[in-house]
Amino acid sequence: GGWAYANGSVKGLVICNFGNSFKAFSRECPHVTCAGKLSVVNNIKLVCPCDDAEFSILDGTPQTAGITESVCEFRVIEVSSSILNITNF
Repeated sequence: GGWAYANGSVKGLVICNFGNSFKAFSRECPHVTCAGKLSVVNNIKLVCPCDDAEFSILDGTPQTAGITESVCEFRVIEVSSSILNITNF
């Protein structure tokens, strides 16, 4: 389990390890007007620095009322125990 920030995408990635699978999300906020990077808070959510909108770290869906756009998720293929191949869907 756990997560880490990584280079990639426009503003970086958040890579989440769920034990037997991985997910990768863009740190780019889905709000067009926000220029900040999403941050992981309390190991359970991604938070926008512009308006404190919250998104699930499990699937990128919005958790704040009135927010309709999800965080961009990338496809993750585990190549080996130490290498991940991350691509857009």
